[in-house]
Parts: sequence; C-alpha cells; structure tokens
Amino acid sequence: MKKLLFIIGIQLMTGFSLAQDIETKPDEIHPTGLSTQQKPIPYPFIRESDIVWSTHIWKSIHLEEHFNQFFYFPTDEDHRFGKKSLADILWDAMAAVEIPIYEDDELKIPIDNELFVIQYTKADTLLLEIGYDENDNEIYETVIQPKYFNGWEIYSYALRETWFIGKQDTRQDSRCIALAPIKEQSLDLPDGRKINYGLIPLFWVPMQHPAVRTLLARYAAFIDPNNMVNQPSWDWVFVNKHYNAIITRESNIYNRSISDYLTGDDALLESYNIEQKVLDIENGMWEY
Repeated sequence: MKKLLFIIGIQLMTGFSLAQDIETKPDEIHPTGLSTQQKPIPYPFIRESDIVWSTHIWKSIHLEEHFNQFFYFPTDEDHRFGKKSLADILWDAMAAVEIPIYEDDELKIPIDNELFVIQYTKADTLLLEIGYDENDNEIYETVIQPKYFNGWEIYSYALRETWFIGKQDTRQDSRCIALAPIKEQSLDLPDGRKINYGLIPLFWVPMQHPAVRTLLARYAAFIDPNNMVNQPSWDWVFVNKHYNAIITRESNIYNRSISDYLTGDDALLESYNIEQKVLDIENGMWEY
C-alpha cells in the first residue's frame, strides 16, 4: 500500500512539474509557446578547401506574386495572436537591437540600430506654399509630417545568395547570405501630392548570423491560410527556398546588374538564362 501511494505521489509531482513548464493560455486549448524553443535548421559543415565552384546570385522577391503573398500578410499592426509579417518581424527585432543590420549587401558597413530608428522615424519639416500676400509675395507654412514604419509598405525583398559545389558530396547547394526589405521612398504632401524617390533597401540583414537564424526559427510563416497549426518557420522558408524570385544579377567582372544593360522581356529572359546556366553547371562539372 505504501509503495502504491509513493508511486501515485511521484506521478502527481511529475504532472505538476510539467504543468508548470508548459502552461496553456486562457484562450488556447493546448499548450503554446513551444515555437519559441525551436532552433534553426542545421547546415552541414563546409571547409573552404572543399569548395570547387562558387558564385553569387542576387534575386528579387515580389510580394504581388500569388505564391509569395505569405511574405506580406498579416498586415495587422496590433499583431493579434502573435502573428507578424516578415517585415514586422525584422523591424521589431532590429529596433530592439536583437539582430545586426548593414548598409550594403556585402555586409561590410554596419548600421547603428538605435540611430537608424531615430533617423527613419524623424518627422519631416516641409515649407508649403499656401498663397500670396497683398504685395504678391509668396506665403509659406511650416508643416511637420511624422513618420512611422509600416510593414504593409514593403512590397519586395532583395536577396543575395551564394551558390557552390562541394567535392565531398559533388552536389550543388546554396545559402541565403543577405536580405533587404525594399521600400518606395516617397513624401506625401498635405495638398495630396506625392514626391517619389524610387525603390531603396532599408537595410541588409545577415541571414547566416546566429541571432537572425534564431529569430526566423521562432516565427511561423503562414503559408497555408486555412490552417493555423503546423506552419513552418521562416528559417525553413529560406533554407528550402520556398519562394519565387527573379534573378537580378550574377557575379561578373563588370559588377553590374541585368537592369544596367537590358530591360523588359529581354531582362526576364536573361534572368531565366542565368538560372539555367547556374543549374547546368552541376551536371556539366561531373561529366566524363
């Protein structure tokens, strides 16, 4: 009898311990918070001497494309139920100085996170012409326009990848090296006019940095809008290249992009040709 009571007591203590470790939220039917414990997908170790071929490829991920729309949503600024778009995930982590950011895709010029946030959200001071006085002199009014970051303003991402072939497994592989949210820089005037400055990268994120990979492993990418469970992490998305992207540049001695020498359909055809050339290198390298 004493032995039975001892076993029951151990089971109760174990159950109480597990209940303390994994708690169910009031609005959930199952324990949550396990996604924060997920770790990045491990990459195989590669030695420099094992690389027999390598090149750099730059791509553009357009969120207007149906397949890539999970990058854009959700656009809820309140982040209800903990769901964030990729733009908000990167911005919030950057603003909290959880991840490093850079000015360039070579990741050589670091940016001070706190200073970047201050500069980006600094209000614009505009002198707006509102009319003329009795002497036909122009009258100006000073207008203060506040600025905020809105994740729904990010419609595309620039991506730099490194493609390589290792002699150990003779297999072509690639790594995501740097990612940049692309935003249309513009200024909205009080009179309804808009001044466009073009598309620019906000900052470059080092995708191989442990802090970045850990961050992306913590958040789910809602690929299936009809199922809120069993969604893969953003780390899984980039490791498995679960997106459609257009090649905009490859490594070349002229250091130029496709848009520097081709436009329109010719540029798209060149992008396709580069992709096929890179994929064919693996087959051609091991033919005898």
